[in-house]
Amino acid sequence: MPIDSRFVLIASMDVDPAHETLFNEVYDGEHVPHLLTVPGVRSVTRVKGVPFAFAIADGIKNMPPPEPVYTAIYEIDHPDVLKSDEWARAVEAGRWASEVRPHTRNRHHAVYERQSTSP
Repeated sequence: MPIDSRFVLIASMDVDPAHETLFNEVYDGEHVPHLLTVPGVRSVTRVKGVPFAFAIADGIKNMPPPEPVYTAIYEIDHPDVLKSDEWARAVEAGRWASEVRPHTRNRHHAVYERQSTSP
């Protein structure tokens, strides 16, 4: 998954298990489409953490799923996109604000600037 934009917003959170189906339905079907209408938002990729194992230091290290478990990677032109009126409207649109956000927790947001690209 190459990152083409100069900046990415990483939004991570957990969701109450009883609302996980609604969370995924609204995130994919409403929240992401609304945010993709915002000028300067190039793409959104959602991922869910899973347990894994990897070889390191002459052994295998088992890792639990990360916390928070859900992450969305937003490719954005500039951090100022996140302060725009269009962004402010999009993040409150649909059922996200009223029916889903109240059931999320452990929310983390960060912006990163791309440093290099792979060949």
